Amino acid sequence: MDAAGSGGGGVAGIVVGGAADAENTGGSSGSSGGLAPEPVDEVLAALADPTRRRLLDLISARGAASATELAGELPVTRQAVVKHLAVLDAAGLVVGRRLGREVRYEVRSAALDATARWMTALAADWDRRLARIKAVAEAAESAEAAARDSTG
Repeated sequence: MDAAGSGGGGVAGIVVGGAADAENTGGSSGSSGGLAPEPVDEVLAALADPTRRRLLDLISARGAASATELAGELPVTRQAVVKHLAVLDAAGLVVGRRLGREVRYEVRSAALDATARWMTALAADWDRRLARIKAVAEAAESAEAAARDSTG
């Protein structure tokens, strides 16, 4: 049974985990026990830290920025910013480009887009499940009302 309890293979064709799922999609089962494809896991892990989210916001607003510029906007050292940028880079959220003596970081949207698609598919799956629950509850309520009407 999957994490959502359906026993199905996943959310709208998304990798759910295990060798069979990874084999069927050509992807990895991920590192979090298989709830999301690995790139989504990496993105969510990177975005779990408020400093990294703030860095992403700053870079997005500026178009590009160096670690030194970013450190001036945050209550952390330049070295800490560089470490956070390395995590964002590993998750595919930013890319560093060397310009002379400095490295300028830019946002890469592909990993965020993939994460948004996964979240949209997950939400749609839950919407379908909730609609089924609602239909079952309404049918039970109608049956109860009909039974009351026929006996009363």
